[in-house]
Amino acid sequence: MRSLKRFRCAGETLIATLDDAPGTTGLLIVSGGNEIRIGAHRGMAELASAVAAQGYPVFRYDRRGIGDSTGENKGFESTAQDISEAGAAFRRDCPHLTRLVAFGNCDAASALILFHDQAPIDALILTNPWTIESNATGDDLPPAAAIRSRYAEKLKNPRELLRLVTGGVDIRKLVSGLAKASSKQSQTSASLPARLAAAMAGAKIPVTILLAERDNTALAFADHWKGDAFKAARTTCTLETCPTDSHSFARPQDKAWLKAQVLAALAAA
Repeated sequence: MRSLKRFRCAGETLIATLDDAPGTTGLLIVSGGNEIRIGAHRGMAELASAVAAQGYPVFRYDRRGIGDSTGENKGFESTAQDISEAGAAFRRDCPHLTRLVAFGNCDAASALILFHDQAPIDALILTNPWTIESNATGDDLPPAAAIRSRYAEKLKNPRELLRLVTGGVDIRKLVSGLAKASSKQSQTSASLPARLAAAMAGAKIPVTILLAERDNTALAFADHWKGDAFKAARTTCTLETCPTDSHSFARPQDKAWLKAQVLAALAAA
């Protein structure tokens, strides 16, 4: 049974959708980027329907300033209260809930790990967490990890090597890409990756990380994940990868994989 809900957050009205079900473990979906609660390609609405059909109630909402909700959109780092109020509203609308699992893609995943301890959440499912910070040069190149991965693939392709020696490659762009590919990750404690690593290491609830292995955002996270900052998190968090480049798991096989992973996490919560 799907119904519209509303709840208050910092004086604003947030609109939500509830896919009700009898289960005592519920899924709270937090939208990433500037997406509305339906998700890219209707992905979150379809996931909600599929999960509810398995007996788990699902609650998804538009944060302040997005979609049907009022207020100003100030980005994912300003959403701690939105997440907390959404979790509380979910529990009010489904008083039979005893466990709440939160799901987020991209910067919603990052927001959840940063702010989960301020909300009534019992487990996290994080897909393609956002770790990319704006840079002073303002270039529009992909993350360094994505560039390295792309070059590695190109070097395996004889046609790409032929393009290089015959002048079919933009040398200026190549040099810029190589420079960025060799750049070091941010090591300051105030950087977003460092804060995510600390939050994951300190999490007192189960954390499942799901990566689209050829997606640029996921590649950037995976690059950080291998570093010393995430050493403690690697001992406590579960990480799985899907063989896709789709950031939103849009293809049928990707959706099936994501659904299976989410249901497994819900069953274990």
